[in-house]
Amino acid sequence: MHNNDFNGKPHILVVDDEPLIRHSLRELLSHCGYAVTACSDGKEALDTLKQHHAHLILTDIKMPHMDGIELLKQIKIINKNTPVILMTSYASIENAVKAIKLGAYDYITKPIADEEIKILISRLLEQERLKEENIELKEALSTTNRENFHQIIGKSLKMQKIYSLIEAISKSRSTVLIQGESGTGKRLIAHALYKCNEQEKGKPFVEVSCGALTDTLLESELFGHAKGSFTGAIKDKEGRFEAANTGTIFLDEIDAFSLTLQVKLLRVLQDGEFERVGENKTRQIDVRIISATNQHLEDLIIQGKFRKDLYYRLNIISINLPPLRERKEDIPLLVRHFIKKHSKNISKKIDKITEDALMHLINYQWPGNIRELENIIERATVLSKNTEIKVEDLPEFLRIKSQENKGAFKLKTALESPEKEAIIQALEAVQGSRKEASKILGINRTTLYKKMCKFGLLKNEKRK
Repeated sequence: MHNNDFNGKPHILVVDDEPLIRHSLRELLSHCGYAVTACSDGKEALDTLKQHHAHLILTDIKMPHMDGIELLKQIKIINKNTPVILMTSYASIENAVKAIKLGAYDYITKPIADEEIKILISRLLEQERLKEENIELKEALSTTNRENFHQIIGKSLKMQKIYSLIEAISKSRSTVLIQGESGTGKRLIAHALYKCNEQEKGKPFVEVSCGALTDTLLESELFGHAKGSFTGAIKDKEGRFEAANTGTIFLDEIDAFSLTLQVKLLRVLQDGEFERVGENKTRQIDVRIISATNQHLEDLIIQGKFRKDLYYRLNIISINLPPLRERKEDIPLLVRHFIKKHSKNISKKIDKITEDALMHLINYQWPGNIRELENIIERATVLSKNTEIKVEDLPEFLRIKSQENKGAFKLKTALESPEKEAIIQALEAVQGSRKEASKILGINRTTLYKKMCKFGLLKNEKRK
């Protein structure tokens, strides 16, 4: 494959059998600063890809000779990492699901809104840029010894990747969407994003719990209001956006926004403009927005409760926090941290937990995640009559649920799982070379060989 000279511009390949759409997209994207090649069918697109690398392919689904789904399959054979966005006038959930399962990045319906496609492409290319900076593997694997990152506790590989992602965007003011179940620590991630960012030092950080306010109060809280604009508005009030000007605002539970408020937020994101409630004066602000949700915004979009264009604006960079049940190897660390914290708060000497009690915590599925774990450890420190937490100090419901899952996890296995995962990913990154994998992991080849034997990773392997 040859690299053509696009003067450093990202190269986008547009594939559509309708000339008007091809030309309009080429004109729009060229104006946005991209290098654009337009093809009229799938065969022409494949011929182009053999000669020139594309950073992104935007293809219609319904085309003669070779439809977009088949073209997607062929593209993934040539280069599985090339992102593909599918366009269609015949929108259906079945086609969308089929396309995503085959590896499409996203799915967009015609007629295509200019702003929507620009945001979608901008988000995609930003994510690809971060991948190129090697945040997904090498950096994460080389820092697996971090157990505490800006008050976030966890040494699992999933958390190491999140730490590395936060560091990778520390020089950017990109908008970030944090997604995860309730109690997974989204607020701590937002604070870490702010603290790590070199451009935010000395600038304000404003936090708003959107779900705790009614729609009317939330609008006034965010955008401010003029005196007399509603009952109780006895004076002019500055909103949280104004308070965060030049800095960062963290909008927790972004899904609580009504459709009307979503329009106002979209305007802030697009133009940095808003008006206070009951006032006609347009105000300008420069604010970085970090938002969080425990809801699946894609489902809310389908239900008509969340604007797709706003979702694209908020989701320039996405951080997906795993639930605690998917990072059980972090439970012993978290338990020690919470024992220390809460025994200190009540001036009680408790410094450990029995292995039996810890196994009960590991076997439990934690629907309330880290918040639930902390509450249970706080309760146990209060009830404990000794210097260690025992099984009888844990709630009865947890002991029952834990017994139901007994045997599903062993403490040793839980602690070893991130190590095995790190070795597998390191080997995959260097096509199975033990020499290169040992460098990434920071261990010698003999140690790597022993660990591969231990984890059963030598089967069907050609020695390298």
